[in-house]
Amino acid sequence: MAKQHKWGILAPGRIAAKFANGLKVLGNAELYAVGSRDAGRAKRFAEEHGFRKHYGSYEELVGDPDVDVIYIASPHSEHYEQTLLCLRNKKAVLCEKAFSLNSRETDEMIAEARRQDVFLMEALWPPFQPFYLKAHEIVRSGVLGDIINMHAWFSFIPPYDPVDRKFNISLGGGSLLDIGIYPVIDALSFLGVPDEVKADASFGQTRSEESIAAVLKYNSGKLATIYSSFRTNNGIGCDLFCEKGNLTVSRGRDMNQRVILDIHGKEKETFVFTPPALGYHWEAEEVMNCLDRQLKESPAVPLSFSAGLMLTLDRIRESAGIVFPGRD
Repeated sequence: MAKQHKWGILAPGRIAAKFANGLKVLGNAELYAVGSRDAGRAKRFAEEHGFRKHYGSYEELVGDPDVDVIYIASPHSEHYEQTLLCLRNKKAVLCEKAFSLNSRETDEMIAEARRQDVFLMEALWPPFQPFYLKAHEIVRSGVLGDIINMHAWFSFIPPYDPVDRKFNISLGGGSLLDIGIYPVIDALSFLGVPDEVKADASFGQTRSEESIAAVLKYNSGKLATIYSSFRTNNGIGCDLFCEKGNLTVSRGRDMNQRVILDIHGKEKETFVFTPPALGYHWEAEEVMNCLDRQLKESPAVPLSFSAGLMLTLDRIRESAGIVFPGRD
């Protein structure tokens, strides 16, 4: 019988609810405890999702000796301190993206995980999804030849609320860390960390960036362009333009995942995937597999990838003039 892993949820909210639903499809995941600064909120979340315990502080959650691993679902601005709190209490951590607000914080989180000899992983959704795995399989097969250029995007129009994390600059607000991170993940996943970055952004009433475009250049001559925005409704996708054809990878808001293979001179092929539990369960499954193998980081999402991702996000922000007051 597989070892049962007792999960704790730190900061219950919308994304935490989606993740909790993912845990429910895994036989070796126990919905154990919830921690919030609001005791009532922790209690309601625990009752709604079937967690055994609930705490009115994060300190109580990390202090529970039976908690094996904690999923951090708070705004970007809180990840750094909360990850350090968990690690220093010897709790394995799955922390939502973006890992932190800047490379200095990410590097300290990684260093602390290694100092404490505790597992740490950034909760990146794409690397575990069927459409992403299929796209990489096609690229590796060589049928398209080399990737020459790529364009990745993510945009939607959320309700405007100046205190919401998407617009609140003190919480790391702006489209880049919330949704622009996905096109950057695409670029790093298919092409690696860029050698040169140029970006520009438009800013809203709260001084947070609401739209951003960037060009990522590689010494090999390859290029990636990325775009994210809270002002347009373009959905989510990535186009790879290659020597022998093109590859489009995308998912709709209903989570239908598509890969379209267009080899020059041949009919297009379309692959469609609809994962259960919105695909969040694969992140948790990866964490538990790593813990069972006594690994301190994930081979699928190594800490080096998270470090390179944050470094690239920093360079985009610097080029576009995005500043998080008090944290940069």
